[in-house]
Amino acid sequence: METKKEWYMEYEIARNRPGLLGDVSSILGMLNINIVTINGVDTMRRGMLLLTDDDEKMEVLRNVVQKMDNITITRLRPPTMLDRLAVRHGRYIERDSEDKKTFRFVREELGLLVDFMAEILKREGHQLIGIRGMPRVGKTESMIAASVSANKRWTFISSTLLRQTVRSSLAIDEMSTDHVYLIDGIVSTLRSTEKHFTLLREIMNFPAAKIIEHPDIFVRESEYQLDDFHYIIELRHHPDEEITYELINNRGFDNFEMN
Repeated sequence: METKKEWYMEYEIARNRPGLLGDVSSILGMLNINIVTINGVDTMRRGMLLLTDDDEKMEVLRNVVQKMDNITITRLRPPTMLDRLAVRHGRYIERDSEDKKTFRFVREELGLLVDFMAEILKREGHQLIGIRGMPRVGKTESMIAASVSANKRWTFISSTLLRQTVRSSLAIDEMSTDHVYLIDGIVSTLRSTEKHFTLLREIMNFPAAKIIEHPDIFVRESEYQLDDFHYIIELRHHPDEEITYELINNRGFDNFEMN
């Protein structure tokens, strides 16, 4: 007996007539394909997580649904992390069309952002996330919430959350792979000591997750590159907000009020 396997199916609706979802559900039932989760992922799209013990049934499903009026299959594949999040939250995460590792969020989507980062943090080994955003948009709170959601301990290596934090050493129990290391890219490069940067290099080589605020400044002022990051997150108050570091470039770090 084959082990049951999850699939993700998404279809676009040309005309949302009454009974359309029932027709799709009936086809799935006849093929003995179970619906795990269902949600709308756009105004006229619907996504489903499906469970089957026979991959060939998915091709049968594709062929049958293609004959139906009013709907077109847009995705039919083993689910990716983004597929699962789309079904869970009812929307797709916006992704940069040119830089595929850059993902965009606005403040009202903090729940989706936290869920997205938590899924990354659950992975084992070195995971490097950069997060861009203007002051008081929710960067730090999202980093902490994602760490808690992923059931990971979090440690500030550098921060301005309460007062300026610049660590130069860690306790033995703070060096573990179940930690998430939170780094302020501005503090670590523009306000750090040599001891701090020695610790930072050690953390960067350690097989655990790191989240770096202001990755562009971090890269500009250190030997690291944007290519070193697995994910870049952009968080804005509204979609048209420009993320800029002019206050730092023109008047220095003290004039950039951090969140």
